[in-house]
Amino acid sequence: MITPNDFHEGLIFEANGRLLQVITYQHHRKSQARAKVQCKLRDVNSGSIIEEAYNSAEKFRPVDVRKQDFQYLYSEGDNFHFMDQESFEQTSLKREQIGDGARFLVDGMDVIGVFFDGVFRTIEVPPNVVVEVASAEPGFKGDSVSNLLKNATTSNGIAVKVPLFIKEGDMIKVDTRTGEYVARV
Repeated sequence: MITPNDFHEGLIFEANGRLLQVITYQHHRKSQARAKVQCKLRDVNSGSIIEEAYNSAEKFRPVDVRKQDFQYLYSEGDNFHFMDQESFEQTSLKREQIGDGARFLVDGMDVIGVFFDGVFRTIEVPPNVVVEVASAEPGFKGDSVSNLLKNATTSNGIAVKVPLFIKEGDMIKVDTRTGEYVARV
């Protein structure tokens, strides 16, 4: 069993029958009162963000988390299909299980499959992905020195702000955590 004093970012635990992942946490203590831990949590099953305050004496069941290499194959509506890199078995997840990372998936991309208590629940995408710019507003001569940004859309539909020197057909690196342009490749 774990207590809120054991919390760290990314920890997954079970509370009241729900799997919760710690996003942020902060310890609070007011004069003579017991210490509390204020947490921002993500419900693993629904993806919703909640805020809770726990007494430092409460106990929770830790969840067994295992990670394994997978390859993204293709999507079919709201189902995304993946292949286990070791056994070559195929499995699928729904868009809700993947969350925001679904918009960064590119055919053939290596991802990390995350298992909670032995069940394949979600994936982790790499921190950066390389994608092709499908459309971009035109830049003007002489603007390549400034730090102005323009709108662009990648081949897999990500809308991103890019520097003015980026044009259609360029390969760019996008940060999957923030959705921002990182560099031209």
